[in-house]
Amino acid sequence: MLVYIKYFSYFYTVIQAKNISFFSPKIEFLLQEIELLRVLISENEKVILEKECIISQKNEIISNKDEIISKKDEAIFDLTFQLQQYRRAIYGSKSERFVPENPDQLRLAFDLGEELPVVPEKEQITYARHKRAKKPAIPNARLSIPAHLERITEIIEPENIPEGSKKMGEEVTEIMEMKPAKIYVRRIVRPKYALPLEAGVMIANLPSLPLPRSNAGPSLLAHLIVNKYVNHLPFYRQVQMFKRDGIVLAESTINNWFANTADLLEPLYNSIWKIIKGLNHLFVDESTIPVLNIDKPGGTVKGYHWIFKGIDPNLVFFYYNKGSRGYHILHEVLPGFQGAVQCDGYGAYDDLEKVKGIITIGCWAHARRKFEQALGNDPKLAGYALLKIQELYEIERRATDANYTYDQIKELRETESYPKLKKFESWLLEQIPTILPKSPIGKAIIYTYGMYPKLVRYVLDGRYRIDNNLAENGVRPLAVGRKNYLFCGNHQSAERTAIIYSLMGSCKVNDVNPGEWLTDVLSKIQDQNIQKLDELLPHNWKVNRT
Repeated sequence: MLVYIKYFSYFYTVIQAKNISFFSPKIEFLLQEIELLRVLISENEKVILEKECIISQKNEIISNKDEIISKKDEAIFDLTFQLQQYRRAIYGSKSERFVPENPDQLRLAFDLGEELPVVPEKEQITYARHKRAKKPAIPNARLSIPAHLERITEIIEPENIPEGSKKMGEEVTEIMEMKPAKIYVRRIVRPKYALPLEAGVMIANLPSLPLPRSNAGPSLLAHLIVNKYVNHLPFYRQVQMFKRDGIVLAESTINNWFANTADLLEPLYNSIWKIIKGLNHLFVDESTIPVLNIDKPGGTVKGYHWIFKGIDPNLVFFYYNKGSRGYHILHEVLPGFQGAVQCDGYGAYDDLEKVKGIITIGCWAHARRKFEQALGNDPKLAGYALLKIQELYEIERRATDANYTYDQIKELRETESYPKLKKFESWLLEQIPTILPKSPIGKAIIYTYGMYPKLVRYVLDGRYRIDNNLAENGVRPLAVGRKNYLFCGNHQSAERTAIIYSLMGSCKVNDVNPGEWLTDVLSKIQDQNIQKLDELLPHNWKVNRT
């Protein structure tokens, strides 16, 4: 229609231009009406275009809102999951043990919408009861008291024994008692003698003391340090404990004792570092520690303690850095290192892959943790993954219980663990297209698949472990300790803390009493030959004592 109107309008314009007047007034009026319609239609077209533009903009706004709603839904889901994890961390069980559901186990229907099946009255239900075999009776289930403890005998005779009574035996009851830690004063008296013929004065040499200008002996220094870095009692609490016994010690005095003792033990710390640098298989982890900021009173800066754990020899080494968690720290601590590093999925360790002669081995405990956290999101997939990881750990447990050699462990892993690992990898690959990447189960599967080349490397050598728990266990005292003493006063104090944690951690992994070791070492270290300093390290000290 619009085409015809445009045509008549053009025709009318031509007639007017040539001044042709043989059309009747009615035709002329009709042409004018057509021209008016053309103008109205043109304006309507503009209105339609504007409305279409407005509709397009509104559709775009709706699309953007849908996308925003989708993102908010994802954020709500993620935050809800985080809240569940925080609640579990505060109130729930800390165990990550997975117990698969037994299909033979009867389940109670506690859901409100589910009805219990109705059992006919005349139906008889029979079942076989399996009785557990009774353990043989133990005459005295109480654990025996260790034989090495000092025995103080207390004899209690009956009153008014009739004359002529004969002793026929005795009843002995042993109970454990404890004396509170007691501070005593060690008085060292050295007589002086005037030599004949005025040849001078003779006096015995003063025994070696850890801090010659201090009145603190080796056992007191060991007690203070072990209480803080093993028993997690800050110095100010120990000061309060001493005060209750009538002994007043200033915190500043104890801090000075600690600083001087740590400096005295630094050569032993350096000896551990030297040994760690020579190993070709290490477990590595890192953790933060707050340090007071001198530029901002009352504020703290984040420092990092890196932990390096060796198994042959069994030693722990802490290294403090002022504020970096970058991979270059590893090159500072281990210049020229060649070998295997067992670690978690932190990105700084990825750069070690680029260094020739270094391989990184992943941690199955971290992968297992992610699936355990995803159980509430997808019990079926997460449960299957946990079951397969449990089978891998069961193989390791068998090897440990049987005391296998490294070669036997490697052979066992190649024949049993490796086929399971290949099947599990295929399962992960099958699940990736079917999961939501940002869901807990999606994150667990994508993380595990991305780490898989590192996770399977533990089968290459019997010395390697399935996880990095040895390093994580080594860093745990630091995590517990900082909850009690909260922060280090300065960077130098944090470095001294690394010295003590290295020595106390090495005592722990070698099953050495840290108090006995430290007391003995502080008594000897001043006179120890620098060439034989390694004899004082916990693993060597234990051998020399036995």
